[in-house]
Amino acid sequence: MNDSNDKTETKRAGGGTLTLKRPTTEQSKVKQSFSHGRTKTVVVETKRKRFGDDKPAAPEAKALFQVQPKVATPAAAPRTTQANRSGVVLRTLTDDEKEARDRALVGSRVREAEERKQQEIEALRRKEHDEKDARDREAAAKRKVEDDARHRAEEEGKRKAEEAAKKLNPKSLQQVDREEEAEARSKSIRGSAGVIKRKIEVPAPTRTKADMDKRRGRLTVANALSDDEERNRSVAAFKRRTERLKKQAQGFQMPTEKMTRDVVIPEAITIQELANRMAERAVDIIKILMKQGQMHTINDVIDADTAQIIAEEMGHRVKRVSESDVVEGLSAETDSADQLVSRPPVVTIMGHVDHGKTSLLDAIRKTNVVSGEAGGITQHIGAYQVATKNGLVTFIDTPGHEAFTSMRQRGAKATDIVVLVVAADDGVMPQTVEAISHARAAGVPLIVAINKIDKQSANPNKVRTELLQHEIVVEGMGGDTLDVEVSAMKGTNLDKLLDSILLQAEVLDLKANPNREASGLVVEAQLDKGRGPVATVLVQRGTLRLGDIFVAGSAWGRVRALINDKGEQIKEAGPSVPVEVLGLSSAPEAGDQFDVVPNEARAREITDYRERKRRDSRGTTVVRSSLEQMMSQLSQAGRKEFPILVKADVQGSAEAIVQALEKIGNDEIRSRVVHYAVGGINESDIGLATASGAVVLGFNVRASGQARDAAERAGIEIRYYNIIYDLVDDIKAAMSGKLAPELRETFLGNAKILEVFNITKVGKVAGCQVTEGNVQRGAKVRLIRDNVVVHEGTLSTLKRFKDEVKEVQVGQECGMAFEGYQDMRVGDVIECFRVEKIQRKLD
Repeated sequence: MNDSNDKTETKRAGGGTLTLKRPTTEQSKVKQSFSHGRTKTVVVETKRKRFGDDKPAAPEAKALFQVQPKVATPAAAPRTTQANRSGVVLRTLTDDEKEARDRALVGSRVREAEERKQQEIEALRRKEHDEKDARDREAAAKRKVEDDARHRAEEEGKRKAEEAAKKLNPKSLQQVDREEEAEARSKSIRGSAGVIKRKIEVPAPTRTKADMDKRRGRLTVANALSDDEERNRSVAAFKRRTERLKKQAQGFQMPTEKMTRDVVIPEAITIQELANRMAERAVDIIKILMKQGQMHTINDVIDADTAQIIAEEMGHRVKRVSESDVVEGLSAETDSADQLVSRPPVVTIMGHVDHGKTSLLDAIRKTNVVSGEAGGITQHIGAYQVATKNGLVTFIDTPGHEAFTSMRQRGAKATDIVVLVVAADDGVMPQTVEAISHARAAGVPLIVAINKIDKQSANPNKVRTELLQHEIVVEGMGGDTLDVEVSAMKGTNLDKLLDSILLQAEVLDLKANPNREASGLVVEAQLDKGRGPVATVLVQRGTLRLGDIFVAGSAWGRVRALINDKGEQIKEAGPSVPVEVLGLSSAPEAGDQFDVVPNEARAREITDYRERKRRDSRGTTVVRSSLEQMMSQLSQAGRKEFPILVKADVQGSAEAIVQALEKIGNDEIRSRVVHYAVGGINESDIGLATASGAVVLGFNVRASGQARDAAERAGIEIRYYNIIYDLVDDIKAAMSGKLAPELRETFLGNAKILEVFNITKVGKVAGCQVTEGNVQRGAKVRLIRDNVVVHEGTLSTLKRFKDEVKEVQVGQECGMAFEGYQDMRVGDVIECFRVEKIQRKLD
């Protein structure tokens, strides 16, 4: 303990205070960089504040270190020291103080290491900066030498040019003398003013001719008016010169061999895309098209044939592809004969309206569907399956009204056999002829069912005879078409009709492969409020199961439920089975083909392609019109339009209504369907109707509460119908009300003016005699003079003697006056007539 104290005291006596910290003042050098390569080094002193420096030092401490001797006896020394320190007691450090000292030591070492690292980084940065400055100075010196050499060369060239110019056009001696005299006079004037004339040598330009061509600064008024240097060339001129030099340089390059590329060309492609695929300039393609007489821009779309001609003309190989490749392989190849099994026939019931088609099908199915149809007529297409003693038969019932042509066409397409129902008391009607045409177009056999034979006025032979006019020869008259006389009301010969259907099916030998992915036809589609999009499909081959992913037109989905015609849920549906499918993303179009696909990605790819095709087909309706089309559009520009928005319960009904409405109109007015869709009337439909001023028609659907409120606020009329007859008749009546009334003129009589009287406060009154017919007060009149109509107006006064009368008969005399017209002469003829407004109607 004493030894340590002695050592400590000895150190304190020899120097300052013992400390573990560095000096509070540090010096460092900072190098500052300025423009033009100038630098400056500055010495920076950093003084750190020490804790405890503000306390005064003890005066006894200095004397203690100077006077204290070193004592030989170790035991007496501590006591002497303690006595001479004026009460200062030295003690050992505590554990906390030792820890604090250790932490201070560690922190000091860390700070020293960081500072050393920072100094090394700073030194390295300064070294790099110095090297860069040195390189810049060397480059500047080198440029200066080059500029001086160029300057000398330019001066030499300039001097030689001046000498050559002087030789070609020497000045006269008198002119030289005059210039010298003027220069001396100016020098003397400046000298007399006390101004010291000092010759300033203008430094020669230090740039080459190529550098002189570049713009040396912004053009300002001061630069333009100064004589120190000539005006620089503009940036545009410099760019033009650069492009010209570049083209000249390219002219001396070796010609490269043209590359032939394989160009993939779709059905439609823009000129820019075609140029990119061929690695050619779009301008060259446009030039080729202009040579062919076609004016196009770079963003125009051209067809695949034109693109192929251009690519081949420019020396490239063409590979044609089509977007329809997406749907290739969707319907697989035909099945082999050993995979096919027999399937039930699909029979479509067709015929004229009210000939008993649905009643006949009800009698076969032993149901009563016709009672549920509004107005007693079928307005939907339905599919049913009937079990007979000889097997199953699938029936498709189609409407007979003239508006449902598309439904009948779809029914004929999906069928194997067509049963043509003709009423025995009515004969062949227009829709009967249309059904025959659909059956022939589909190439399916025909069976004639002569219905209503139980009526007293029934005449089956008349029906057979009328069918001969349409090349339908029944077996009873030596032909090959089966015919059966039936009665749906009494059930007569229904079993015979079924036997004929099954016999025809055996002849056709109908087979399909049930062990494959299902495919078929969408018979009908609707948007159900509780179930969402629902499609009635007819499976034509394969088996449709729960969970299958399938596409139908531009809609796709996963089968969530299968419901048969009896409302029962089933797990699978084989060939020739009609089912309702739930799980679609949207309602498909009736008549679309549906196919089962392996995964969702494939389904989305197909539906996206079909949706694009649908949008493109709608967009292609707006094309560049020819002169004849423009003239026809101008003639139709004055036609009034009746906008309509249609919402129906099923897709087929919506299509039928739209087709029926498009036929209504004449040269003055026509109907325009703004939008039609399946489902209830919602707020978006009301918004569209408000924007277009359309009438909203709901067929077997109703509007939601929000839609009704929006319609009331906007003043939009919503009409509900469940019979297509009423809908068409109401629209005809509404459109007829917009037609201008027809003015019809009815001749009443003639009167001849015998004398003209001028009455005060009344004006001129013509004394007339009725020569033909009669004259009525308030009727329209014409004043005819020398067989020329000089006035047409209204009769204001009609008097007989002094009394005002309503009518004057032929042969009687009367007095007449016109409203606002006084030029009447003797001998003029007054023609009296009445104009009637007759309301027109659409046919």
